[in-house]
Formats: sequence, C-alpha cells, structure tokens
Amino acid sequence: MNNTITFEDFTKVDLRLGTIIDVNDFPEARDPAYQLTIDFGALGIKKSSAQITTLYKKEDLIDKQIIAVINFPKKQIAKFMSECLVLGAVNGKDVILLNPENKVKNGSTVS
Repeated sequence: MNNTITFEDFTKVDLRLGTIIDVNDFPEARDPAYQLTIDFGALGIKKSSAQITTLYKKEDLIDKQIIAVINFPKKQIAKFMSECLVLGAVNGKDVILLNPENKVKNGSTVS
C-alpha cells in the first residue's frame, strides 16, 4: 500500500447515510449503470450514478440505505450530473453496496 494518508486527510471525507428513493436506467453511461436519487435527510436530496446493475434490480434498491461521500465536486456523466459517490466493494465486475446493518437516520455521519 503506497498511498498513506493522515488522519486529517480522512476527516475531510464526508461520509453519510442516505436512503435511495428513486432509481432509473442510465442507457447513456459507458458501462451499465443506474441513476440514483438519494435522501440524505436535513442535507437534502442528491443524485448519483452507480454501476450496480449486475447484482441489484431497480425495485430492490428503493428504500435501501447506502453510504456515500457527499463532499466531492459534482461530476458530469453523459447528460447526468452526479452529486455524490455511493460506496461499494468491488468483486470482479460486481459492486456490492456498503450499507448499515440497522436502519439509521438519513444524513448520519460515518466514522
């Protein structure tokens, strides 16, 4: 592991819990992806693109809590503006979403 960061570097990353409230296909994406709309409680609603189509059906994602980085700059992906980065573990071509064991308040911090 070459890229050691300091604790101060880590504290700059704003990790939050949110609930997926809408999912749409994203046919313009380079690789198969969904467009997610995520409720972060008092922090508001944010959108993200996620390449999670191999393991998740759209209807199974509704009301699923996820963990995301919410303080990256917005990123244009085709005609879609991604506002946060949903976190997942990469297993080959599959991405497994990181999520809490129990339901927590949207917008809660992750540390």
